[in-house]
Amino acid sequence: MRVGWEKNEFVHDCVMHFDIKEEKVWIQCNWTDIDVAEELMSYGVARLDIVLGFIPENERALTGYAA
Repeated sequence: MRVGWEKNEFVHDCVMHFDIKEEKVWIQCNWTDIDVAEELMSYGVARLDIVLGFIPENERALTGYAA
């Protein structure tokens, strides 16, 4: 989370959001420079256990990750 003040504006943003659903890791958003899917795989999470939730469902099969 990013919470606080920038100049005169209050900021409340979700920087990363993950869910675990049906034994899969869903990456719902990632507003960082880190490729979290690659990081997860480096820790042993299988590519087919990662879902890129921010990709439209009809395009997920093209990503190489779980659809």
